[in-house]
Amino acid sequence: MKNAYFAGGCFWCLTPAFRGVPGILGTVSGYSGGSEENPLYEDVKRQRTGHRETVKVTYDESVIGWETLFDLFLDAVDPFDGGGQYIDRGRSYTLAVYYTREEERIYAEKALSALEKESGKTPAVALEPFRSFYEAEEVHQDYDLKNPEAFRRELLESGRLSSEASPGEKP
Repeated sequence: MKNAYFAGGCFWCLTPAFRGVPGILGTVSGYSGGSEENPLYEDVKRQRTGHRETVKVTYDESVIGWETLFDLFLDAVDPFDGGGQYIDRGRSYTLAVYYTREEERIYAEKALSALEKESGKTPAVALEPFRSFYEAEEVHQDYDLKNPEAFRRELLESGRLSSEASPGEKP
């Protein structure tokens, strides 16, 4: 088993991108990238800790590669928004990949470079070495499954989902 760490704006909204994919064993919502130990949601949300909302993805490397996880991550976010994601603004909602191996950093750099060449726009995805991950409070774990109606409202109000789409689709 391996772990991968992706900050993609609201962790409630990023978690479903990894659910049900063969080889992915689970996801945990949490915080990475800041210096404060054991941050709390309200402090992260108010930009007090330097952390980003992050999803830890546990996966079986014999079934799925980190590269595929990275591609799933990119498909679930707006990689060009440097101020956050959709209505969620500030550092805690910006994009980052916390790599645990040099090969991950190299793959991400190449993929982001290719995306820039293809689109003509510079991706706003930070690539940072993994330092720490703090699990978010229980209320934030699998939020979409525990609160499907509230989650759908969140997707609609944030602009992540059009009224005709179903959760998991891009707006």
